[in-house]
Formats: sequence, structure tokens, C-alpha cells
Amino acid sequence: MAGDHFGNGAARPTTRTPTAGGQRATADAAKPWAIFLMGPTASGKTALAVELVQRFPMEIISVDSALIYKGMDIGTAKPDAELLAKAPHRLIDFLDPSERYSVADFRDDALREMAAITAAGKIPLLVGGTMLYFKVLREGIADLPSADDDIRTQLLEEAAAKGWPAMHQELAQVDPVAAARIHPNDPQRLQRALEVYRQTGQTLTHWQERQKAGSIDGSWGGNADSFPYRVVNIAICPQNRAILHERIAQRFRAMLAQGFYDEVRALYQRGDLNPSLPSIRAVGYRQAWDCLEGKTSYAEMEQRGIIATRQLAKRQITWLRSWKDLHWVDTDDPNLLENVLKILPADLMLI
Repeated sequence: MAGDHFGNGAARPTTRTPTAGGQRATADAAKPWAIFLMGPTASGKTALAVELVQRFPMEIISVDSALIYKGMDIGTAKPDAELLAKAPHRLIDFLDPSERYSVADFRDDALREMAAITAAGKIPLLVGGTMLYFKVLREGIADLPSADDDIRTQLLEEAAAKGWPAMHQELAQVDPVAAARIHPNDPQRLQRALEVYRQTGQTLTHWQERQKAGSIDGSWGGNADSFPYRVVNIAICPQNRAILHERIAQRFRAMLAQGFYDEVRALYQRGDLNPSLPSIRAVGYRQAWDCLEGKTSYAEMEQRGIIATRQLAKRQITWLRSWKDLHWVDTDDPNLLENVLKILPADLMLI
């Protein structure tokens, strides 16, 4: 299957040949393997991951910014006990929804779990759709200032009054590079970019460029070559976008039938959570929260939840199209597992 159907061209070798001789290739060959299994929401990542771990010495690490939260099970499509018994997942279900968890926290935790899996003679299989987590894990993260709760609250109040498109216009005036990269319907990244500017007087782009200047190869967030693993990058997605959209709608409606709205109601009734928290801003949860606050009807909530999830999938695919050394596979390929195995290097399969 040609990668062009997914907008990223034909699959390329995972390991690049260095132009400065064979030293880097030799160093890479000494690194242990890891697999990044990425894709938009509802593309079938978990099902494929379970098949792989049941056949090969691999262990799953979740790369999902919503699966980390306790009590958020239905709306995050969290694996149930039966599936976890067959294929345990690391980095899920360990944080209360009232707590914050940064991308830097994820990188530290993921590297620790990867090291433990490698030490046990297995292959880390990192699975999820939080693309920023994958990027920062491999490349490092710009040394940005820590979050400022007062500024964040002020920004959220302004957004509630003016709307996020107006906030995006404000960002475009001070940091056009970041504004061109961040979608007006991506409030979390919009908020962070404006927060950095108001807190430091310097743009997010300035901070990221400063980090690039200090790296060896000029890559965003640091030097990817310093990552202590050889990575096979795989993206799973239906070739036909309409099929993905229908899968998203079916899954969201199934979640509602399973009790998703009651799950959010339980969080709402706790009294210590609010829409400014990353947990409640998760797709689906923020739409259900608005309904519980009386801002929308149940029917509107359902439709907005589906639309928001489709928008998330679009952003995920956009990230993936710029990912280097990526192998695309089709969710609906009848020979999916066989074709994935063809992608994996021979020495990885011998572990």
C-alpha cells in the first residue's frame, strides 16, 4: 500500500545514513529498539498494539494525555480489565483529574518505563495519539517557563468573553509564526502561547528558536539523535477520511450509550474540578461539561462532541504528515498485521 494515500509519501528507511561517515550509524546500531505506534483517534491503534504484544516480546506504554486520569474511563476509551489482563498498559489511570501533568513529566516517566522494559529484554511499544508527547519524547523540550495560574485564569476568562478566534488574532499580532502553526480551535496550545508571552515578554517562537540554537542539529526541542533508542515509526489510519469520520461518530455514540454522560456528571458533582483543568478540557469531556452547566442541550452536546473529535483527528493527521521516517498502514487492510511485521527490522524481530 502506497503511503501517498495518507499524504506522507512512500515509506522510508527508519535509520538514516549519516553524511559524515559511519560513526553515527554504528552508534545507532548499538541502541535498543522501540516502536512508536501513532494515529488519529478511533483509528484502531489499541487493537493493533494488543495483537503485537500477544505475539512478540513487547510491552505497551500509553502516549495519551487523557488516559492518565482516574475516573475518566468511558470517554477516553480506556482499556478495560479484560484487555489489560491480555496486554498491560503503562502510564494510564494514575493521576487524579484535579492534578496537572506536563509534557516534561510525560517524557521523564516514559523514558523510565522504556528503560525498565528494555532491561527486561523486551521492546517498548509506545501507543497513542498525543502527538506532542511523541515529539517531545524523541526530541526533547524547550526550556519554557513554568505555568502561571493567575495568567492562565485571566486568559480563560478573556476567552470565555471574546471567544478563542479572537484570542488567536491576538496571538497572530505578537507571534505570527506560532499563530500560523496553532489552529484557532486548539485552545490549550493557544492559551500556552499567550501565557508564555504575557509572562515573559518573549514569544513562544523565541523560546523554541533559542532551544534550537543550542542543539546540535537544529531540530525543534533539541537533538533527536541523542534519543537513546532506534525507533520504528508507524501510523495507522483509514485511507478514506469519511470512514474515519464515521468511526468517530459511532464510537462517540457508543460511549454515550455506555454511560459517558453519567461519568462526566460524577466528575462535575465532585465540586473541585473546573473547565480550566486539562482533564476537563479533554475532547468530549468539555462538551459534556458545558451541557451539565446548561450551556447546551444533550443533542447539541452529542453533535459538538463528534465535531470536536473529528477536529482532533484532523490535527493529529496534520502532525503525522510532517513526521520523518514514517510508515503508514491502513486500518482496514485485511493483512494489516502481516504488513506491519514487514515494516519491522529483522534484528528487532530476533529479540
